[in-house]
Amino acid sequence: MLNKPKEQRVEVLIDVQNLYHSARNLHQARVNFNEVLKSAIAGRKFIRAFAYVVKTKTGEEKPFFDALNNLGIEMRVKDLQEFYDGQKKADWDVGIVIDAIRTAPGVDVVVLCSGDGDFIPLVEYLKNQGKRVEIMAFGKTSSSTLKEIADEFTDIAQDARKNLIKIKN
Repeated sequence: MLNKPKEQRVEVLIDVQNLYHSARNLHQARVNFNEVLKSAIAGRKFIRAFAYVVKTKTGEEKPFFDALNNLGIEMRVKDLQEFYDGQKKADWDVGIVIDAIRTAPGVDVVVLCSGDGDFIPLVEYLKNQGKRVEIMAFGKTSSSTLKEIADEFTDIAQDARKNLIKIKN
């Protein structure tokens, strides 16, 4: 859908880990979140954006967090859990779902930047509430069902020049 109604109120929910790993593994690149946010809003009324991020003990991600903040993206930060056996975990799925349901009454469109199939029930719920749900993610690593049930799916890799920043070796 190229011409999107300018009066639509848009919220953007960014599953940073999901996009980060897909960009790195598929394209040896980083996501240009400024361009992704602009594409998500598409000239409509921008209400708010949340980025769901993970903080490590070293704090090396602080410049990245600051850059997202400067784009007007609200941060949701969770500490990386490190387990005795060396496994690491940081899952934001429940937090994303709670925010989406809590804030949905104030918006017309929810743009979910994640290809995670765990969000299928959320998309179905939001659509049943009369919301337009758009997904922006990497086509190759996105759930096919998620792509099908969304009102619109945008493959970030389709416009890689704009949406990705190559990692320098």
